[in-house]
Amino acid sequence: MKKGNKEITFTAVLLGIMISVVFGAANAYLGLRVGLTVSASIPAAVISMGVLRIVLRRDSILENNIVQTIGSAGESLVAGAIFTMPALYLWAEEGVCLPPGFFQLTVIALLGGVLGVLLMIPVRKPLIVDEDKTLPFPEARACAAVLRAGEKGSGLARDVFIGLGLAALVKFIIDFFKWIPAAISFPIRRLRGEVGLELSSALLGVGYIVGTKVSTLVFAGSFLGWLILIPLFSFFYEPATKAYLEGGAIAVWKDYVRYVGAGAIATGGLISLVKTLPTFFRAFSRTVSSSCSGDDTGDIPLKRVAAGVAAVVLLIVLLPQVPVGVGGALLIALFGFFFAIVSARMVGLVGCSNNPVSGMTIATLVVSAFALKTCGVVGAAGMVSAIAIGSMVCIIAALAGDMSQDLKTGWLIGATPWKQQVCEFVGVGVAAFTVSGVLLLLHKAWGFGSEEISAPQAMLMKSVTEGIMGGTLPWGLLFIGVGIAVVIALCRLPVMPCALGIYLPINLNATIFAGGLLRCLMDRFRPGISSRITLLSAGLIAGESLCGILLAILAVLA
Repeated sequence: MKKGNKEITFTAVLLGIMISVVFGAANAYLGLRVGLTVSASIPAAVISMGVLRIVLRRDSILENNIVQTIGSAGESLVAGAIFTMPALYLWAEEGVCLPPGFFQLTVIALLGGVLGVLLMIPVRKPLIVDEDKTLPFPEARACAAVLRAGEKGSGLARDVFIGLGLAALVKFIIDFFKWIPAAISFPIRRLRGEVGLELSSALLGVGYIVGTKVSTLVFAGSFLGWLILIPLFSFFYEPATKAYLEGGAIAVWKDYVRYVGAGAIATGGLISLVKTLPTFFRAFSRTVSSSCSGDDTGDIPLKRVAAGVAAVVLLIVLLPQVPVGVGGALLIALFGFFFAIVSARMVGLVGCSNNPVSGMTIATLVVSAFALKTCGVVGAAGMVSAIAIGSMVCIIAALAGDMSQDLKTGWLIGATPWKQQVCEFVGVGVAAFTVSGVLLLLHKAWGFGSEEISAPQAMLMKSVTEGIMGGTLPWGLLFIGVGIAVVIALCRLPVMPCALGIYLPINLNATIFAGGLLRCLMDRFRPGISSRITLLSAGLIAGESLCGILLAILAVLA
């Protein structure tokens, strides 16, 4: 590390806040449209490198690290919020509850984010330092490599901005001028199935970033759902036959196959949790040992962390914007700490993009809904409370995964842990306001559950909560999904990508698969430029998503 290398500066914080807003808004749009988000750490590091080094002529690697730390925190908090909070709007439209306001959304997101940062601090050393040889943190190492490249000079930031411009152009051609259809579908009537393709540069970029294996598994799930399960249901189950005759393959998917996917997603999340239990107990014991020995780990002191956790839990109990009560607050703290360790472990093994946050959230919703129902908190109050608990735990899990990656990057380049942790709070604060504004904007422009903003993850959380509270959950369909997930796991394949493929429309997953195939070809025949196309893909995602938000603003003003 160079002498005089500054970390926290006004320029770094301001640039980090700007990137947090941009990528937070972009991930909100992407997640609400297709149910997937991607890590912003590497794109944030690249943009920071381009602005600080090329434009401002500054060459501090630690300053760049602070920018990407703040910038990526926004993306992770947003990912947690959008998977759950739109359910409140959907219920409001049905007359179940009042629509949430900007302040309520911000309070829930902010408290969940702050708690997520606090709960991750005690396990930094056990997971990131002590398990350096067992947890590779692939995305963190890639991010550290990008930051080191910035010290030597690099034009990588240009690739991100090229992708951003191309995606914005394509988005305007398709959705604003409507010169090209947004999607192409091909019904297979004899089979009673359907295939299709979404013309989306963002989805192509997602497929390239997550890689060939994950994108192939996602498409395999869609193949199973749309070309095997839909025909089986529509040929041999009379209610599904009627649904097909009235609405086509999409109707059978919405009424039946999507619940199979939900059961598979829940099972995949549970399998991931069981696998990480040993890590949880090891990390917990090491955390206790470090705190008892009084070692100076470079983190925010544990006493301050404990006081902060207690203060946040007290605010959750007292503030009317978080309708969970004392029991709900304790569930949030308990599940939050457990899933913070699980999430960090998963990111350490497979990266942020493959972190099964949905499975953790579903597990939280199921336990919370049953607990609330047992205590007599049912109906609208019970459902809203369950979603509020699930929202905060989802935010904690998503943030812990991203924060562990940022802290690993900082450890690799010699950053100061407590300074990064302070900057995580800054990113969380900015993102809480950003996601609330984006949710209000997109809901007013198109409405959640619409063709433009389908909010698939939130629809899943809503269905699970309603089913448990009302006793109407289609357990038979869910158990079919459980069986499929178990078979996939026995084949030693990742369950979550395939389960998500069953749950999402095939036209979305086909485009993601195309991106994965492109990644395979580039890795094999042009490996020298594959990493640059990864950055171009990040730009494609940001460009289309930001353009989508601009179109939403135009729709509201029109």
